[in-house]
Amino acid sequence: MDEAYKIANKVELIHPARFLFKAGSTPKDWNKKMLEDPHFKILYYEGISNKIFPNKDIKGGIVVSYHDNKKDFGAIGIFTPYAELNSILKKVRSSADFKSMETIAISRTAYRLTEKMHEDHPEAISQLSKGHRYDMSTNILELLPQIFFDRAPDDGHEYLKILGRLNNARVNKYIRKDYVDDVSDMDKFKLFIPEASGTGKFGETITKPVLAEPYEVSTETFMDIGGFDTNEEAQNALNYIIGKFARALLGVMKATQHITPKSFRYIPLQDFTSHSDIDWSKSIPEIDQQLYRKYGLDEKEISFIESHVKEMK
Repeated sequence: MDEAYKIANKVELIHPARFLFKAGSTPKDWNKKMLEDPHFKILYYEGISNKIFPNKDIKGGIVVSYHDNKKDFGAIGIFTPYAELNSILKKVRSSADFKSMETIAISRTAYRLTEKMHEDHPEAISQLSKGHRYDMSTNILELLPQIFFDRAPDDGHEYLKILGRLNNARVNKYIRKDYVDDVSDMDKFKLFIPEASGTGKFGETITKPVLAEPYEVSTETFMDIGGFDTNEEAQNALNYIIGKFARALLGVMKATQHITPKSFRYIPLQDFTSHSDIDWSKSIPEIDQQLYRKYGLDEKEISFIESHVKEMK
């Protein structure tokens, strides 16, 4: 794209859309440059790529873009494919108490193996990929079976429950606490969310998060939303995330199958305690209605969410 702009004042291209959502492998600085370029605009967006190119699944969809060196279209800033979603996002971000849920989201790579594990198991280094000696990789339960147990041994050591995948199924195992680096929410209630969920299509369902108790950790199959003091707060957060309101805003940044902390950037953090302005004892649809009122959504915006975002239970 950059090279095309060098040889012509007006350039129209069709290409993958991932970078508009700050996803994919393009450099972050380049993504930022394009979103802030006042000479660049999107003429057409299609989230389902095989509607344009049959039998081609291009995560994040396809766009037709236009660049004119002599015209000022105004910078895109935050790209969303729907006018209604743009107006919803503006209302949410301009609310007086807006704080991003990204602030309590923790990367899937947060939990890492320790040097103590390698001291006790020098053979482990030969079982792991080069450069990944501390990674709690998605297949770590298979790679290092000697450090995981079906039940916590009674051997005088402290153990953590760990959620991962083995033989294409979710399993819980136990690992010594001193074999895992400490993470800020390790001693708190949290939600484990699969790092890969869905296709990136706006409004689709996601795999339901797992409510985890203090001193439960996970492999890189999951990221987490955490730091809750009580089970009740974690359950309320779970109901919030799977509701239509939160998942509509999740769709602003989630354009592929991947869910990362930045996917939660435009979801407003709520008070999940009993002192909240939201009555969390209500059903998920009723919670959504409270959120629509809280952020001043009009009937058109509410109808957009209700018709474009699939229900989860």
